[in-house]
Amino acid sequence: MYTTINENGILNNYAKEPEMYYATYPSQEQQRSYASQAAYATLLVATLVLVALGVS
Repeated sequence: MYTTINENGILNNYAKEPEMYYATYPSQEQQRSYASQAAYATLLVATLVLVALGVS
């Protein structure tokens, strides 16, 4: 832990910062998985909206 002391003797503790790294671009399989998840989510939300409109 990184600690500093100011002129009044007060301690300031800082958390250790994690090492940064770059994200990798998703593979074709991951992209297809994300697309299918988006399609299912869109279908679910559309169904919920239509049911809510039908009930009201």
